[in-house]
Amino acid sequence: MSSLRRILQKYGETIGPRGFCRPNVKPLSVGVSRANQTAKKPGKVAKETKPKATPLYDFHVSHKAKMVDFAGWQMPLLYEDQSIIDSHLHTRKHVSIFDVSHMQQAIVSGNDRLEFLESVCVSDVKNCPENSGQLSLLTNEKGGIIDDMIFMNTSRGYLHIVLNAGCAKKDMEHLSRKVADYQRSGKAVQIAFLQSEERALLAVQGPEMAQVLEAGTSDSLIKLPFMHTTLTTLFNFKCRITRCGYTGEDGVEISCLAKDATPLCETLLASSKGKVKMAGLAARDSLRLEAGLCLYGNDIDEDVSPVEAALSWTIGKRRRNEGGFPGSEVILGQLKNGVSMKRVGIVSSGAPARQGYPVTDQEGKPIGKITSGCPSPTLGKNISMAYVETPSSKNGTKVNIRVRNQDVQGQVVKMPFVPANYYHAKGHVAA
Repeated sequence: MSSLRRILQKYGETIGPRGFCRPNVKPLSVGVSRANQTAKKPGKVAKETKPKATPLYDFHVSHKAKMVDFAGWQMPLLYEDQSIIDSHLHTRKHVSIFDVSHMQQAIVSGNDRLEFLESVCVSDVKNCPENSGQLSLLTNEKGGIIDDMIFMNTSRGYLHIVLNAGCAKKDMEHLSRKVADYQRSGKAVQIAFLQSEERALLAVQGPEMAQVLEAGTSDSLIKLPFMHTTLTTLFNFKCRITRCGYTGEDGVEISCLAKDATPLCETLLASSKGKVKMAGLAARDSLRLEAGLCLYGNDIDEDVSPVEAALSWTIGKRRRNEGGFPGSEVILGQLKNGVSMKRVGIVSSGAPARQGYPVTDQEGKPIGKITSGCPSPTLGKNISMAYVETPSSKNGTKVNIRVRNQDVQGQVVKMPFVPANYYHAKGHVAA
């Protein structure tokens, strides 16, 4: 039995018999067993890999979800009983369950795990209190963003990490290489990538989340502030609950055994403590945009720095002083000297702005480009994110967006577009 598995089993965080890939083995495609992968033989063209299914696939189909291919996964776009706007507003007013099992979960263990994570990201990991965590960024040597991630520094001898589904393959390879380098230098660190056949991830989001979950756990959520985590039992299902999310609402992400995902969803949907519904990718996207949160591949990528992306707040104060993370010379130089382009929020009239639409100043000079945009169901206005030239990035700046060969008027505004409702009460986290 591996030392990592012993750690997890000792502290009760079961991952299943085949729930991880070892870092010294070339990572499998997320959620796909070795036997199901298409072998590439000389002289033959590999067959196209089918989208992978989360543990909740059959559950989604039975609830009449419209399934789409997203980042190589079969995911629910929306459900037959509600429109995108209905689902969006239901999350803002009540509570929704999102299947986010396509996200890549990972466990980092070993005595040098904190030092290791600091070697690949911008956060002050060493001073992160136990059972709390942060949004962080994996960066490259030129200061670009390889991926954004959530990490939790658990009190149980390991870090729990969640990475983006669309970046999973490159992240696994990148982190595995870095772990191998660390091990060769005599450092004690291991990484395990949890597979969806063994481990599911559910996001339960909305103002009624706490009262729904409180009915099924002995650990009061009053003691679990935003960006804190606990290992607990929820409606008799052993799971890790982390208070975070991608909607701007009070919410949690629940990491549980794959076999428990469907019965847990069914239990939550039957709650009498709140109005619980399933929600899909469409509502998730409009909610995250209202919350001013980035979508990797749209709003951030390997050619965009944290400073340009208005994510400088993810860089720990000590890291700003000491550096030592990939691309630190470039990024710290930008913090000191500024950048030519910045990510901003824009509210506009007329037809909604979409990714790739050009942004101009009032004289028609090109100054940037839209990266994400949609009508806001909460505000009744069109909202978007864009990268614009720094002189045009101040709040209140008037801009034009070229939409379908016509200019629509817009204004740079502060994000988030909709105020966040994160739960920040202080309290001791017991697990």
